[in-house]
Amino acid sequence: MRFRHTNRRGFWLGFIDFFTAGTFFLAYMPLGGLQSELEEVVGHRVMPYWKAYLLGIPTAFIYPLVWMARIAEELKARARSLGIEGKLTSWRHMFWWNMLGCLCFGPMIATQRFFDTLNRIEKKLNESADPLR
Repeated sequence: MRFRHTNRRGFWLGFIDFFTAGTFFLAYMPLGGLQSELEEVVGHRVMPYWKAYLLGIPTAFIYPLVWMARIAEELKARARSLGIEGKLTSWRHMFWWNMLGCLCFGPMIATQRFFDTLNRIEKKLNESADPLR
């Protein structure tokens, strides 16, 4: 698979999602192709975000946060297996920046690192799939 969206701006996606109370990603995950890209990168099917969002309603929206943190940890493992170094997303980074940093720019910081890691993984996979390199 050739990944097309390797330049997503995570800070702004997190900004929009924060101020729409998570509803932005309800549309962005399936329509922006993010759901299928995450599944391709981590190597297995991932629960759709809309299901995590619905489960978040009775859990004060903790469930979607844990759902995203679990994917962040899988992205970190995938990045390390590809030899990508530097600052990577993780369960702790995603969860705690969203929980404790929600009064400032925490969700945007967490989402920025999440998408930075995803973009770096996709670029690496694109390079390895490119027969001209």
